[in-house]
Amino acid sequence: MRDDHLRRIVIVGGGTAGWMAAAALGKLVGTLPGLQIALVESDAIGTVGVGEATIPHINLFNRMLGIDEAAFVRETRATYKLGIEFVDWLRLGTRYVHPFGVYGLDMLGVEFHHFWLKARTLGDTTPLDAYSIGIAAARRGRFAHPRPDQPHSPLARLGYAFQFDAGLYAGFLRRLAEGLGVHRTEGRIVEVRRDGESGHVAAVRLESGAEVAGDLFVDCSGFRGLLIEQTMGASFCDWTHWLPCDRAVAVPCAPGGERLPLTRATARAAGWQWRIPLQHRTGNGYVYAGEHLSDDEATATLLANLDGPALAEPRALRFRAGHRDRAWIGNVVALGLAGGFLEPLESTSIHLIQSGIGRLMALFPSRGFDAPEIDRFNRETAQEYADIRDFLILHYKATERDDTAFWRRCRDLAPPESLAERIALFRRNGRILHEQRELFQAPSWLAVMTGQGIAPAGYHPVADLLSDAETRERLNHIAQVIEETANTMPLHDDYLRQIGCALPQLRRAS
Repeated sequence: MRDDHLRRIVIVGGGTAGWMAAAALGKLVGTLPGLQIALVESDAIGTVGVGEATIPHINLFNRMLGIDEAAFVRETRATYKLGIEFVDWLRLGTRYVHPFGVYGLDMLGVEFHHFWLKARTLGDTTPLDAYSIGIAAARRGRFAHPRPDQPHSPLARLGYAFQFDAGLYAGFLRRLAEGLGVHRTEGRIVEVRRDGESGHVAAVRLESGAEVAGDLFVDCSGFRGLLIEQTMGASFCDWTHWLPCDRAVAVPCAPGGERLPLTRATARAAGWQWRIPLQHRTGNGYVYAGEHLSDDEATATLLANLDGPALAEPRALRFRAGHRDRAWIGNVVALGLAGGFLEPLESTSIHLIQSGIGRLMALFPSRGFDAPEIDRFNRETAQEYADIRDFLILHYKATERDDTAFWRRCRDLAPPESLAERIALFRRNGRILHEQRELFQAPSWLAVMTGQGIAPAGYHPVADLLSDAETRERLNHIAQVIEETANTMPLHDDYLRQIGCALPQLRRAS
């Protein structure tokens, strides 16, 4: 047996990031001989706690932890999510959905959308949305779990995620982590002690005078980056010139309107507003550029566009888009907001915590903290941030809006070369460039590029192996099957009630 195993892991900070890390580490490595896992947090320090929407990868995390989905949905007051609806992004009055799952069926070894593009040249005006079971179900307020046992049904490849109360989720994971042996210490950290020889963090000292020592420290301290930046000196890669939104105001309200299985992002004069329907309330926020809008104006706009009465005072946040140049330095690994921030336009905040945990487990260190493994962690982390960054920029860059200075700036900005190449390839012949490890795959890029009005001039030549008549016939059949399947799915609210959720009556939309 190796004699250089970690003996103590210390997670600094709670909230979603801290308790996700605690639960995962407790589950995966908590039984290593002699290993102790501790989490230090202070009830006096608040968490951001506004990230309530997720993407389908959360299912992998929950399954790894052995979480019962129905209990999870009940305890976090969750709703199901089939995609993200974008309103007024291309121009005022437009809307589209980025669904989870796929469009249609690939044919002849070629992606489905090339046959849809061919049909467009034949005069077929059927929108791309008609070929997504996720969109069809979401707009009808319906939900069902995927049916991989029915390979010929559209439900076989349906993707889904959740919208939940982030505070309840952290509490849910805390109970799980503590049941796995993670020890929580209450206290505010007032000093970080480093080893004089290695420069590693040796311990954190609390206001009480107590010290919590460790071999590996996981920094989940939020924007301040107590360990990764303030102690270990990581710098910050700032992407504000590409993603100019640097503020947000958030407020929950009484549930109202429709409890559709969709997160909604509505473009506003200087940014966008989120709407996340939960069982017991609706989460709302306005992400905006302070250069183009005052805090008071943003708050007034948000409060004027709620489904029901506000349930708390609006909460203001400030941030920069970007990430630490190194998320792992010495014996400190940063997760969540301590490692970086990208606005929640595509609900990636919780995923970035999850993927960071996954990389940490894949490269789980000994007390030697080998440099090649740390370098690999940092390269993969930086690349993931850059890939998501490009996907977010696409929403802003590909717009026809010119009604405000903010949107004119977004429309006219020079995108990163990596994004410019993607757009050029799609605009010419509908090619979608993506790397194997990327979070967002071809259907996601297709949804947003098409939704944002980028129309390819051509399509894959192999699509012409189907005659015009057969192309139309196949596409019509696919759209018909999707519509029929969606109509047979249970109503979303009924599905929640079937697993024991108590749903309050929705207010009528005014």
